[in-house]
Amino acid sequence: MIFLVEDDEPLREALRLTFEVEGFQVRAFADAESLLVDTEAPAGGCLVLDQKLPGMDGLELVMDLRARGVDLPTVLITTPTAAVIRRAAACGVPLVEKPLLNQTLVNTVLALLGRDSEGG
Repeated sequence: MIFLVEDDEPLREALRLTFEVEGFQVRAFADAESLLVDTEAPAGGCLVLDQKLPGMDGLELVMDLRARGVDLPTVLITTPTAAVIRRAAACGVPLVEKPLLNQTLVNTVLALLGRDSEGG
């Protein structure tokens, strides 16, 4: 299961389709707060989070989820600044830089989940 939080609707739908083609189920949200109030809290899978979200940003969401006992593999998608790179490193969260022009995001998720791009 991929828990995707991306406020850009066309990108969110493109990412949903990309992950579904890879065989994942996807739960997509437009902002961090929508994920936090969802009745099906993330229990397994991977978080794919945009850093720049309305309200709570991606790394704030990671910290909030961890405080609630949810510690899933997480990938942050962003155009990084030095501060974001430092914050992500301190959280142990890999970054995939926007624009998302190749398979880097999918390959990063597969690696975090212990799968390879061949479905192993």
